[in-house]
Amino acid sequence: MAIDSVSSTNQNYTYSTSRQIKNNLGKDDFLNLLITQLTHQDPLDPINDTEFIAQMAQFSTLEQITNVASSMDSLLKMARLSAESYVGKEVIYYDEDKGTYLQSSVRSAIFEDDKVYLELNDGKYVPLESVKAVTAPSKDGGQ
Repeated sequence: MAIDSVSSTNQNYTYSTSRQIKNNLGKDDFLNLLITQLTHQDPLDPINDTEFIAQMAQFSTLEQITNVASSMDSLLKMARLSAESYVGKEVIYYDEDKGTYLQSSVRSAIFEDDKVYLELNDGKYVPLESVKAVTAPSKDGGQ
């Protein structure tokens, strides 16, 4: 949510500022808070070493979580690319309903939120992680 601009006139010049409010803090915000805390600490009563170490550990954890989220996005993009290459080929997949492996041709790849499904010629939708093998199409169309 944006705050309306604040304008002020001071003698011969006018300035205007606008500020954006964030709902969550990122690693840069956390680091800025830590630096501000260190800059404005009481020199006669400096920050406790254990507090400082704990805050640095929190910063490190936040950075690692950010890196993991970025890696997950990359993996999802790679899964989508690999799923597209399955279209027109036959896959062997595990059918949980029947408790066995089946084979069918892939009609299309479907991307839903963070999941990837393959639509098969027999009308089933199979999660990409259920696919155990990919083969060239058979002459009978995989039916």
